[in-house]
Amino acid sequence: MEDAVKKRQYSCGLDAAVDVVGGKWKALLLWELHHGPRRFGELRRRVAGISEKMLIQQLREMEKAGLVDRKVHEQVPPKVVYSLTSFGDSLNTALIPLGEWGEVHMETIEAIPRD
Repeated sequence: MEDAVKKRQYSCGLDAAVDVVGGKWKALLLWELHHGPRRFGELRRRVAGISEKMLIQQLREMEKAGLVDRKVHEQVPPKVVYSLTSFGDSLNTALIPLGEWGEVHMETIEAIPRD
């Protein structure tokens, strides 16, 4: 007997959106790809602090979720370009007001004590 694929259930739209973009790196990668298609190395340089392993993992998850398109150009060495899908672009558009809120309140947020 095959295992049934579990369907995700959410309590509200915010719950669903946070599940898709969850974590620090995906939002930063979405933002970087908002500026246009990028090669892997470009993303690694432009997203400060992300390791190669984490970048690979996040891009794979984003591709599986339908946020990112991965195009392989057959050449030597292989050229791989990542770009936003329309689904990813729509999520990025929704995140812009959150980023603007963060800009306005950055000093307050930076002053919050961390454990």
